[in-house]
Amino acid sequence: MRRFLSTLSLVALVQYIPLSVQAQVVKPASGIPSDPIQEVIAAKLMTNSPDGNFYPERMLNRAELATIMVKVFRLDKRQAVNQENLVIPDVPASHWAFKDIQTVLKTDIMKGYRGNLFFPNQRVTRAEGLAIFAQAYGVFQFADDTVNETLAPHPDAASIPTWARKAIATVVAEGFVNTDAQDNISPLRPMTRGDMAHVLSKYLQRQQQLPETPEVPSVPNSPESP
Repeated sequence: MRRFLSTLSLVALVQYIPLSVQAQVVKPASGIPSDPIQEVIAAKLMTNSPDGNFYPERMLNRAELATIMVKVFRLDKRQAVNQENLVIPDVPASHWAFKDIQTVLKTDIMKGYRGNLFFPNQRVTRAEGLAIFAQAYGVFQFADDTVNETLAPHPDAASIPTWARKAIATVVAEGFVNTDAQDNISPLRPMTRGDMAHVLSKYLQRQQQLPETPEVPSVPNSPESP
């Protein structure tokens, strides 16, 4: 099982991790883990408020989550963003996150609601936030038995919504999820900025474990490739 998860992890990471984000990884000195919040700020994946404070206890809303997903996974570089803009009644062009919300919708990383509404100020639960992160990261297509086995160590696994179980099993398998002292995932609790900072910090640290792409040696007197 452990070897199976490792293999899937490597495949998903190679396929979905943007090189530009890899270059932003903060490498802690002397192997000492850096503070998650400072790590994600240094990587420019999240920012402090104008007053200089991070406010980790503040709850994330959908507009903020959209902006973070675009930064982390460089969604603005995907082909789908060239499509014509969508009409979203509650997100006019003047909205601060208009471009990022258009991007997550066009790339299917986030979904709208009936009537083409996005509800940008709606708070995000941990199940929603983790599932959306997994959607951008690449959801592992675990069999149901593997999903159940992955989530079983967490006492509140049964409270994870059915639609989110495979996605949350992905981020749990990758070690991205912060839990409480009893190892509960708390999927129905609102997701805070601190929760997201933890996920992003683990994501950045996971990238550091990736093997470097070997350099292909040149062959003397060989014809140049087209």
